[in-house]
Amino acid sequence: MLKFVKNHMESITGIEIYPLISLLIFFIFFVALFWWVITAKKDYINTVSQLPLDKKPSQL
Repeated sequence: MLKFVKNHMESITGIEIYPLISLLIFFIFFVALFWWVITAKKDYINTVSQLPLDKKPSQL
């Protein structure tokens, strides 16, 4: 089965760019996420972390 898929993929022209694009998107996303976590304000993090423990009843 894998041999069939491999042979089929090799026959498609220009397919070698897709793994590179996927890696680039993955890398950029996680670098941006890491940057956001590092630069997030402590007050915002504390406020958001207390939301699940908030005693107010949820509005329906």
